[in-house]
Amino acid sequence: MIEQVSISELAKRERAFPHRWLILTAALFSICLPTANQAQSFAPSPSEDKLLTLTTARQAHSLSNEKAIRAIPVHLRGVITYLDLNPDSGIAAIFIHDASGSVYVGQASKLAKDLFVGALVDVRGISAPGRFGPIIVNPQIRVVGHAPLPPNPPRVSLAVLKTGAFDAQWVEVQGSVHRVIEYTHNVTLRLELPDGPISVTIVRDPSATYSNLVDAEVRVHANAAPTTNAAGQMIGVQLQAPNLSAVHVVEPAPGDPFARPYIPVDRLLQWEHFSTPMHRVHLRGIVTLQWPGSSLCIRDAARGICAQTTQATPVAVGDLVDVAGFVETYNDAPTITDAVFQIAANSRTVAPLPVTADKILLGGLDSELIQIDGLLIGYDLTSSDATLQLSSGDALFPAILPKRLAGSHASAWRIGSRLRITGVCSVAIDTQSNMRAGEAVTKSFRVLMRSPADVTLLEEPSWWTPAHLLILLGLALTTTLCILGWVVILRRRVGLQADQLRESEQRFRHLAQHDSLTGLGSRLVLNDRLKEAIERAKRRQTGLALLMLDLDKFKDINDTFGHQAGDEVLRVTAHRLLEAVRISDTVVRFGGDEFVVLLQEIRDPPAAEMVAATVVSSLSLPVWFAGMEMPVSVSVGIGATFAGEMDAEALLRQADVALYRAKDRGRHCFEVFAAGPDESFREK
Repeated sequence: MIEQVSISELAKRERAFPHRWLILTAALFSICLPTANQAQSFAPSPSEDKLLTLTTARQAHSLSNEKAIRAIPVHLRGVITYLDLNPDSGIAAIFIHDASGSVYVGQASKLAKDLFVGALVDVRGISAPGRFGPIIVNPQIRVVGHAPLPPNPPRVSLAVLKTGAFDAQWVEVQGSVHRVIEYTHNVTLRLELPDGPISVTIVRDPSATYSNLVDAEVRVHANAAPTTNAAGQMIGVQLQAPNLSAVHVVEPAPGDPFARPYIPVDRLLQWEHFSTPMHRVHLRGIVTLQWPGSSLCIRDAARGICAQTTQATPVAVGDLVDVAGFVETYNDAPTITDAVFQIAANSRTVAPLPVTADKILLGGLDSELIQIDGLLIGYDLTSSDATLQLSSGDALFPAILPKRLAGSHASAWRIGSRLRITGVCSVAIDTQSNMRAGEAVTKSFRVLMRSPADVTLLEEPSWWTPAHLLILLGLALTTTLCILGWVVILRRRVGLQADQLRESEQRFRHLAQHDSLTGLGSRLVLNDRLKEAIERAKRRQTGLALLMLDLDKFKDINDTFGHQAGDEVLRVTAHRLLEAVRISDTVVRFGGDEFVVLLQEIRDPPAAEMVAATVVSSLSLPVWFAGMEMPVSVSVGIGATFAGEMDAEALLRQADVALYRAKDRGRHCFEVFAAGPDESFREK
C-alpha cells in the first residue's frame, strides 16, 4: 500500500532529512498528477460537478470556460510563487504552484495580508473563467508551512509564451534588461529576449536597488500572465515575478556603460555588429540636436543617429558626447533607445548640409543635420508641438519644435513666407511597397528643429494677389486698347496664374482644415459639418449625436515609449475610428489625443450608444510599435438630441461633460448625457 503523507509531515521529515525533500515532494504530487491524455479528457458532466473536487492546479487550469463557470469545488495544496497585495483594498493577486503546474487565485480576501511568497498553503475555492484561462475564486487560504520556490522551471521563448500554452505556469526566460520603470508598488523590467521584448512585473521592495539591472543578462523565474482585450482574447503576454530573488544575474551590467569601445554609427546592425541589439552599444559623436528628457541626436565622422533618452542633462550643439543605449530599427535606419550620455569634450562648430526635398527622398539622410528652403503654407494647431507646414517643390513636410523650446516664436512667421529651416532630418519609409532591390524606399520626411533660431526668413509673402492683378488688368485695358494681341496674351497669362493660385488656395485650405499626422479634419471642419447636420436634422425631423473621446493615460505612453510611439498611437486610433463609424459620419481630431465623431440621421438614442460601444471595443486593442506593445483604451462621452432646439455648443458641452464622467468612473467606457429637466446621466 502507498503511505498517505501530508505536506506538513513531509516538512517535518525534511528537517531530519533535508536532502530528501524535493524527492518526496515530487513523489507525493505525482500521485495527483494526471497524464497528458487524462488532463485532456478531464471533463466532468453537469451531474458530477457537485460531487467532484479538483485537487491539483493542473485540473483547475485545464477546464474549459464552459466547465469552469459551473463553480466546481477545488481543494489543493501548493506554494505561493507570486503575491501582489493591493494596499488600499487588501485584495491580492496570487499564483499557486504544485507538482502538476500553476493556477491563478483571484478575489483573495483581506486575510491575504498574512500570506507571503514561499508559503505552503491549503486552498479551498471554486472554479471560474478568468480573463483568458480558468482560475480559482472565493478562496479560503490557510498557511501550513514554508516551501522553496519551484526549481528548474522550463525555459521558454517569447514565441512559445504567445501561444498561450504556458498560461499561468511557472517558467524561466533569459535575456537582457533594457529598461527599469519603478512605480509605487511595482517595478517593470523591459526584458529583451532573443525573439523579442517582454515586460516583467516585480513587487517592489523599497530597500532594493533595481537600476543596476539595466544591460545585465538575467534569468527570470516567473508566472506567465496574458494580456487580453475586452473580449477575453489573448493579444500579448507578460511575466509576473515575486521579487528580486527570482531574478538571477547571469552576466552583470558593466559598471561603466561607456567602458566598451565605441562603434561607428554606419557600422551598427551590419554583419560584424549585428549581435549588439541584445546589449548596450557605445557611440561617440557631436551633438546636433537635444530635446531635453526626450531625444538626443549626434553625428560621428560618417553619419548621424538619434537616441531616445529620459536624461535631461543640458548639452550644447557641437559638444562631443558618449552615448550608451540599445539598438533598434525605426523606419529605414537604426535608432538608440533607453540611452544615457556624458560629455567627452567641449563645443565645436557643426555645419548643416544644404539639401532639397528630392535629395532627401532619395534616401541616406536620416538623422543628419540639414538645411532646406521651403514655403510656409500653414501651422498644425492640433499638434502638441510647434509645427510649421512647408512645401518644397512637389513635397510637403513639417518642421517641428517642442513648444517649451519655441516660446513666443511658435507662430511668428506669416503664411506665404519663404523660410530656410535647419534641423535634423527624420524620414518615413513606404510601408506598402518599401523595398527596392532589398533597400527601403523613403516616402516622406520631417525636420526636427532645436530652437527658433533654426528658422531664417528669406522672403516675405508676395504682393501679387488676384485682386492686385485685376487692378493692373483694368489699367492695361484702358491704356492699351490698340494692342489687342498683347491683351490676349496677357489674359492667358493672368488666367494661368489665377488657376495656379486657386489650386494653391485649395491645397492650403485642405492643409489648414486637416490634421497632418492623422489626416482627420480639424475643428473648422467639425463646426461646418455640425451646422449643416443641425439644419438637416431640423428639416427631416431626425436626431444627431456627438461622441467626444479621449485616449486614457496618453501622456504615460509618450513618457514610457517616446514621442514617435505616441504619434503612431494617434495614427492607428484615427484609422480604427474611421473603420468603426459610417462613411456619412464625420471624424475629427479635436486636439492632442482628443477626437470627436459626428453622427447624423440618428433615429433613437440606442443607435449612438451602439456606435460608442463599438468605438470603445475597437480602440481597446494594443498598438505595436518598434517591437513594443502599447496598451490603449479610450473614454467616450455622448451628447445627443432628438427633439426640440438643436444647439451646437450645447451638444459639445454635453459630450465634454459625459467624457469627464466616463474618466471619473475609471476610463475604458462611455457615458451618455441624457437631456432632461434634471440633466441626469445614464451610466454605461
